[in-house]
Amino acid sequence: MRITLTPAAPFRLDLTALALRRDAANVVDRWRPPTYRRVFAPDGAAFEVVVQQHAPTEEPRLTVDVLGPEGVYPTQQVAALLSAVLGLDLDLGAFYAAAANDDPLAELARRFAGLRPPLLPTVFEALVSGVACQQLSLAVGMRLLARLAAAYGAEHEGHHAFPRPEDLSSAEPQHLRAMGFSLRKSETILHLAGAATEGRLDLESLRGVDTGTAVANLMDLPGIGRWTAHYVALRGLGRLEVFPVDDVGAQNKLQDVLGLKQRPGSEETRRIVDRWGAYQGFLYFHLLLDGLERRGMFDPVEPSI
Repeated sequence: MRITLTPAAPFRLDLTALALRRDAANVVDRWRPPTYRRVFAPDGAAFEVVVQQHAPTEEPRLTVDVLGPEGVYPTQQVAALLSAVLGLDLDLGAFYAAAANDDPLAELARRFAGLRPPLLPTVFEALVSGVACQQLSLAVGMRLLARLAAAYGAEHEGHHAFPRPEDLSSAEPQHLRAMGFSLRKSETILHLAGAATEGRLDLESLRGVDTGTAVANLMDLPGIGRWTAHYVALRGLGRLEVFPVDDVGAQNKLQDVLGLKQRPGSEETRRIVDRWGAYQGFLYFHLLLDGLERRGMFDPVEPSI
């Protein structure tokens, strides 16, 4: 099955997929130019999407091939799912207008024009991803998540979806420990999965509350501190007004971009990013891409389409 999507301009699939993937160790969100691929299994039956961009940044058009059993997921729902994950329907005009008058942000916005703030498909995935990456490098955290997906995620032709809470019902802490998770992280992930499966925890309901309440509710969960709550608010709930101020990597990138003499701490980071208000979380994604570019992981020049 093939569907066509028309994002609001500007849009670049490559930049958005890279911000979603974060690191080459991510085997769930796969980017191999010019194609983004991912296996989904929202109802347990796996299907894969293959997304390509066929028109330039200012006139974007995407084709999506859906691979899997016929009718496993309705076309309209696939379109809605990808629109959310890739931020296709977001109106970022106010961001670009503000960025034009802000020297450090103007350069980032120009270089990465077409980036959209990506969204992980479920709050559960964002939460587990945040827990996995606590106090670790991004590459190590991504390798842990890759092992978790391979062991428990629904499979389609050798690739795996991210596990749902119920997919982890048979897992024991020692199983996750064998993958490299600490005992505390193993217990946290399985507690959250069990609570969600049994109906004691409704993570998706956080989409319907204000950001402050969502962050507070997340921090009430065992094993979830401010960094993880901010991470989930941004990557799982799409709250662009949230910048993970405790993120050391983001602090380092702010130091580089702004030419600061030293890395800002959490409170100084908060004071710095507050100037970008409702779009400070979008700045976070720009800083992520800047870091990937500095590491030589991609060329920001728009590919020929």
